[in-house]
Amino acid sequence: MPTVPLSRETLLPALAAHVLEHGLGGASLRPLARAAGTSDRMLIYHFGNKETLIADLLGYIADIYSAALDAALGPQRPQTRQECLARILAEGRKPAMAAFLVLWWDIVAGSARGLPGYREAAQAMMTRQLAWLEGQMPEDDPDPAGGARYLMTLIEGALMLSAVGHGETAHEGLLASGLLRL
Repeated sequence: MPTVPLSRETLLPALAAHVLEHGLGGASLRPLARAAGTSDRMLIYHFGNKETLIADLLGYIADIYSAALDAALGPQRPQTRQECLARILAEGRKPAMAAFLVLWWDIVAGSARGLPGYREAAQAMMTRQLAWLEGQMPEDDPDPAGGARYLMTLIEGALMLSAVGHGETAHEGLLASGLLRL
């Protein structure tokens, strides 16, 4: 069986699977190289440096997350912000999305601690997700950019509260926003 030549495109899926399973703590070059079946030197050859590798990897994972949400939400755009919020929260709470959320919170924590590259990675990922969410807003939404930012704030807060055992707090807050119905 012929081997597939190494490239960024062939390396990223294995690297993403490793980081989604082990988090960014396992994102040093040797474990990443082992997960991709290559050497740390080859990773540097293909990505230039570790910072570029991590940035490309996190961008790739953000694209996987968006594609998973796209597939789950289907081609039909929500008719209202309420529907958009409910559909995204329902998907975000599924076990299959847990690894993405854990990784996201690792990135957020690293950014808060001032770890090199984390803030830039978080900003890039959030920019991508906001653009994706803006595209999910109802066709007739009067302010899709503002609506996306509003919903992102609610989604991030609700998922984080649920993760720390305050799902009821999140639920009550969403009810108070008027975007969640009993």
